[in-house]
Amino acid sequence: MRVLVTGGAGFIGTHTCLLLLEKGYDVVAIDSYINSNKKSLQRVIEILKSNKTTKDVSIKIFNIDIRDKKKLDELFLDAQNSGQPFKSVIHFAGLKSVKDSLSNPLLYWDANVKGTINLLNIMNKYKCKTIVFSSSATIYGLSDDEILSENIEIKPINPYGVTKAVIEKLLNDIFDSEPSCWRIANLRYFNPIGAHSSGMIGEAPIGVPSNIFPYITQVASGVLDKLTIYGNDWPTRDGSGIRDYIHVMDLAEGHISALKYLVKNNHQIINLNLGTGLGTSVLELVDIFERANKIKIPFEFSERRKGDSCKVIADNSLALSCLDWEPKRTLKEMCIDGWRWQSLNPNGY
Repeated sequence: MRVLVTGGAGFIGTHTCLLLLEKGYDVVAIDSYINSNKKSLQRVIEILKSNKTTKDVSIKIFNIDIRDKKKLDELFLDAQNSGQPFKSVIHFAGLKSVKDSLSNPLLYWDANVKGTINLLNIMNKYKCKTIVFSSSATIYGLSDDEILSENIEIKPINPYGVTKAVIEKLLNDIFDSEPSCWRIANLRYFNPIGAHSSGMIGEAPIGVPSNIFPYITQVASGVLDKLTIYGNDWPTRDGSGIRDYIHVMDLAEGHISALKYLVKNNHQIINLNLGTGLGTSVLELVDIFERANKIKIPFEFSERRKGDSCKVIADNSLALSCLDWEPKRTLKEMCIDGWRWQSLNPNGY
């Protein structure tokens, strides 16, 4: 089956493209490279070529911004004319920094919402009506619940989270308009970390990382001096905030399982949390990283950041019951794989 992967050169997109190709899918990846690197998908090809069973697999890659409706239309038309139309889309493309979204909300609405509207219009035009959407747990905002299920109130508190929530609402409206045509999965994931075990692909943020794990690995490699931990007075077992960390490969497998679920079942829309269901504090994450990799991570505490939550943990029971999927990799594996990537690629790609 031919699958279009938008944002295919990004952190999660790259790992998902690799798994799709290993499983025999016909993959076309597009990316604007605004917050990613062209070399990432070339590394995917190198990994596949080094694997005797997949060395002949190829991927088509195009430099396309989803805000460019003309180029999107040409891509779908060419696929249709070739006799290999797109049957489904895994949609990662978009900007993803909470901090940047606060300082430039117009850009986030333009890239994330307008871009997705363009994509959905073209999908509708070419009758490609199966989509797995890369949503986020940020849509839940500052919930009173520590364990977050899919049926709690959606109340994002930053422009990035708002754009994800708006796209989910749009997808719900589209499904309601043609419930016998569309298959939609909104995947709300928590804190993806780690990297492919080869060390050839991983998270390579542009500038100072906004997520904690690449910050830790860059401190470990000497790129940054020390880690800043925001708040040591949270009502948790050690005073630091608690999050649900999931290995990026488990997350990639979740996307493919969701795609299989949509293809196998009748037309429907489903919202799923992808996380481990386990909470780890920031101090625990640092400790596990240090012990797993035998490296000390210097850190300092700072005041809590506005909008941060005490605990954010996924209720993943719906995903476990609906999908042929469960997260398998341990936090220690996440730390080892993530450090392998950083140590082999101190400057990213």
